[in-house]
Amino acid sequence: MKKRILGFWEIWNMSFGFLGIQFGFALQGGFMSRIFQTLGADKDSLPLLWIAAPLTGLIVQPIIGYFSDKTWHSKLGRRRPYFLFGAILSSLALFFVPYSSALWMAAGFLWVLDASINISMEPFRALVADKLHESQRSYGFVVQALIIGVGTLVASNLPWLVNILGVSNEAAPGVVPMSVKIAFGIGAVVFITSILYTIFTTDEYPPEDMEAFKEMKVASRGRFVQDIFENIGKMPKTMVKLGVVQFFSWFAFFTMWSMAMPALTEHVYQAPAPVEKAFNLENIEQQNAFNVANKKYQDASDKVGSAMGIYGLSSMAFALVLAFFASKKRVNRKNTHMFSLIIGGIGFISMYFATNLWHLYGSFLLVGIAWGSILSMPYAMLSSAIDAKKMGVYMGLFNMFIVLPQILAALGGINYMYKLLGDATINAMMIAGFCLILAGLANLLITNKKAIAYTLD
Repeated sequence: MKKRILGFWEIWNMSFGFLGIQFGFALQGGFMSRIFQTLGADKDSLPLLWIAAPLTGLIVQPIIGYFSDKTWHSKLGRRRPYFLFGAILSSLALFFVPYSSALWMAAGFLWVLDASINISMEPFRALVADKLHESQRSYGFVVQALIIGVGTLVASNLPWLVNILGVSNEAAPGVVPMSVKIAFGIGAVVFITSILYTIFTTDEYPPEDMEAFKEMKVASRGRFVQDIFENIGKMPKTMVKLGVVQFFSWFAFFTMWSMAMPALTEHVYQAPAPVEKAFNLENIEQQNAFNVANKKYQDASDKVGSAMGIYGLSSMAFALVLAFFASKKRVNRKNTHMFSLIIGGIGFISMYFATNLWHLYGSFLLVGIAWGSILSMPYAMLSSAIDAKKMGVYMGLFNMFIVLPQILAALGGINYMYKLLGDATINAMMIAGFCLILAGLANLLITNKKAIAYTLD
């Protein structure tokens, strides 16, 4: 099927739902550790509490990718049914997660939230490849990265903004502050609204041969497991090489999401999360001491969350530059990604030397350049190296290279690696930096010319 060249606003509309998806991921990534620590988790248990996120991605994304390839709804098309279902579940989970009253409850909500976000997210990657001519795919994925940057910036600052507007960031021991609850509620509304916008403003190409499509769908019944393993066995070499890049990239970012809050509140602000067991809360003086320490931690958490929002701002600016360039000329995806990841690695390492909020802004600005590239360049390279008829399932399988490093990190990889440098939690950010630099250098493995830079030749 010959695909027409789409205008900017058409690409914007089909990608706009990612605003809500990123609100969900940014609130999850920026504040779940804060919720866990408020509910009594110690910092070394945080990665394990986070394991729900990558595990659900490992299970859900290949399934959704496989079945969305074989779906056609007369009104909603191929990918949009999954957008809608995932958005409804995600919005409900976002609203309720900060009302958790125990660690097991918060971990359970994280499991539901991440599974639901993945149901919506995976088909968005495939939709770009479905809708866009190959010459526009770098442009399309960069526009997605631009929207993701906006979502990261705004969502990461929501608890701080809500607090500035007069909502308290303090609460009783073991209770999540109201400012965080309202921020998650806003995220829930943005999630469902932005997904609905894409559903109502974007159509999809039907299968070229509907009868052949129906026959293929019937023939594939009961073959899910067999088909998945066959596709893994036939995975293109470029996809495997990109997997190495993804492995180190996502180990780094999982480390940031799970450990940046305790690392930076302690290292930069000397405000570790107070542990209830260390205080006799029946004693008035001890209760006052806990309240002072908790207030200091919550204030520091707002600042760290705000600083993390900067990586959304810089990824947005970087995506704008890439979008302008990709709309006019070919992008060397390999070199762009390599240098972006190395710059992000330097950003993580620089956090060790940060002493105030402005230093953190500078560090996260560099991290954002890597993030903007991670959200666009690997998918643009992959889409040029795989069979268009299997776009959904391969985009889902590509997620293995995202979630496996996160599972490894959650099962003790982060704690083991950072403690090789010492007991200070800030060393986790150093490990993230080293991993991102390795990810950048791993781009040298990629040799497929079509993946590196699409050409009409």
